[in-house]
Amino acid sequence: MKYGYLTDPGIVRERNEDSVVIVENAAGEILMCVADGMGGHKDGEVASNIAITHISKRFREISSVGNKEDAINWMQSTVSEANVEIFKYVANHPESEGMGTTVVIAILTPSFLLFGNIGDSSGYVVKNKKLHKITVDHTLVNLLVKSGELTEEEAKAHPRKNVLMKALGANTNVEMDIFNVELGVQGIMLCSDGLTNMLDDDQIMKVLGGEGTIHQKLEKLVFKCNNRGGSDNISIAYLIKEDASL
Repeated sequence: MKYGYLTDPGIVRERNEDSVVIVENAAGEILMCVADGMGGHKDGEVASNIAITHISKRFREISSVGNKEDAINWMQSTVSEANVEIFKYVANHPESEGMGTTVVIAILTPSFLLFGNIGDSSGYVVKNKKLHKITVDHTLVNLLVKSGELTEEEAKAHPRKNVLMKALGANTNVEMDIFNVELGVQGIMLCSDGLTNMLDDDQIMKVLGGEGTIHQKLEKLVFKCNNRGGSDNISIAYLIKEDASL
């Protein structure tokens, strides 16, 4: 496996409220995670950092995530712990009240691939030279699309398209959506919405399937987003099989 990650503030925001990490343990299992903090002046970057730091630390502490059921339980409990850590921080720093973060996770082992998410950071797989979105956004407009009140095209331009229905730091009890993905994919990509709001799937895939190292491809994606206005922070975690031909 080859993998890498990159985060960039964009060209509009003063600060980068995203956090991203990829960790490999002794068993050869890989954790990928992206978090997009919210709250602006209310320390969104602190919330995303708390989530990423806690989740990656817990992954480093275990020798293996175990079987699929064990891994699902680990994901749910670890994300719940991260949520508690955010609330603890706010209790000690009242000025940070209202901060929160999205989180999207992928765990890859020799036996299975799991995705999990809360909020609107996204998880994709690369298969047959195309990007396929696995996660489902927890947004107001997505609920309206599901209920038939909005079309997907209307949702893209909706003024409240970034309103989240779920996030770490929003409620004391939080449950992550888990997705079991068949093995055999060529690649895995996690990202914050700073990427997907600027580039569509085909544009992203054209870069990922092009020439260059993983880091060069991630830099090119960031450059393209910033060239289109860079209105948000941009974070990408990407993994590809070494023998995969995109």
